[in-house]
Amino acid sequence: MEQKEENWQERLAQLTKALGHPHRIKIIEILADLPDDNQCIVGSIVEQLPVSQSTVSQHLKVLKEAGWIKGRIDGPRVCYCLEDDVFTEYRTLFDQFNI
Repeated sequence: MEQKEENWQERLAQLTKALGHPHRIKIIEILADLPDDNQCIVGSIVEQLPVSQSTVSQHLKVLKEAGWIKGRIDGPRVCYCLEDDVFTEYRTLFDQFNI
């Protein structure tokens, strides 16, 4: 995903800030370990973290707003998966540092 020159820092900060909690990184890890085209419901994530469902939901909201994950309503539940190109975008933005 191409970023305007003046906005790449803001986008990188947004993505990085969303990763600023160990539980959010664990959620990304859980979703990354799913088989291709598979999605995870909140209950499955809650079972793997030592926090309440409401806390997991808040972490999911932050990750979704930043663009790391997407959610799909499936009846009474929401299923989550990683955004397809977010890791490529993150690497591309980070590479702007030229280090």
